[in-house]
Amino acid sequence: MDLKRYARYISVAALLIVLSCSGCALHSEQSYDKSAIAMDTTVQLRAEGKEAKEAVEEGLTRIQEIDKLASAQNPDSDVSRINAAAGHEYVQVDPGIYEMIALSKDYSVKTNGAWDITVGVITNLWDIGNDGQHIPSDAEIAAALEKVNYKDILLRPEDHSVMLAKEGMSIDLGGIAKGYAVDEIRKIYEAHHIESGLINMGASSMYAVGKTSKGKPWNIGIRHPRNDDANTYLGIIAIENQALGTSGDYERYFIQDGVRYHHIFDPRTGRPSRSGVMSDSVVIDGSVPHAGMLSDMFTTIIFVLGPEKGMDFLNGQAGIEGEITGEDNTLYMTSGFKKHFSDMNSDFHLAQ
Repeated sequence: MDLKRYARYISVAALLIVLSCSGCALHSEQSYDKSAIAMDTTVQLRAEGKEAKEAVEEGLTRIQEIDKLASAQNPDSDVSRINAAAGHEYVQVDPGIYEMIALSKDYSVKTNGAWDITVGVITNLWDIGNDGQHIPSDAEIAAALEKVNYKDILLRPEDHSVMLAKEGMSIDLGGIAKGYAVDEIRKIYEAHHIESGLINMGASSMYAVGKTSKGKPWNIGIRHPRNDDANTYLGIIAIENQALGTSGDYERYFIQDGVRYHHIFDPRTGRPSRSGVMSDSVVIDGSVPHAGMLSDMFTTIIFVLGPEKGMDFLNGQAGIEGEITGEDNTLYMTSGFKKHFSDMNSDFHLAQ
């Protein structure tokens, strides 16, 4: 593994430990926390209760299972098998992979294509964050866009089989798989009667179980999108029995001729989204079905939609709150998010 990438993972994990654990006892007899590298990030699970160790260990095992199934870099994964068979045949997949794909297609319809997991061919073309990253030609992008269309995802629910209608198509579950892992670990925690804990899938997807051991909500620092100092935040959001998702153009990007090219693509243009958003965060109540997956997916959807349409999208969802950081440093927030947000960085201002 690249040492610089590993160092970045550790710094992100440490950032979340400091904030979420302020005022809580980490080393009580019934407390257990453990970190691991999976799904291209550092994951950290923490639990309190008589079965805390069992819950955390089972959770980490489940994450590794999901990673093997959902990773496009693993040639034997369900995702890779679907992509390899594109245009030729159905592939029977794990029920969890099928669930992610089916939910993704549903929200592609609801967002008129602002969310589309068939963007994989675009992701591969630009290769942002890797040695081969570059700006493709207009012709290359146009050719790739011919293979981007959620309507060409064919589903066969009776045996959990999936087919991509056109040869060369490629799905990418990077915008939903961590959220699915959050939902799966929640089930494990519930089975082990965990009433306090934190599921942290590397800052982009997490879930706060109950309160801290001090009886307070979990305080999570939201990264400043234009400051690399690990101790500088946009602000702090307090969550309790809620999923939190974040996305930003600072995660993987390169700058060429003064223009930032990031990894959050607009599936309709085949280019990094230019919606006027730098970052966004979504909080979803644990009572909402698929809270983890939705929090992961919605941050991408909102980023692509932009501040105005993004806020309309958020305000139309029950049990869901959020924040959008505009490129002009304006913060747009739902009323529920604002209620639990504090310590806003002076670099930013609230929308009027």
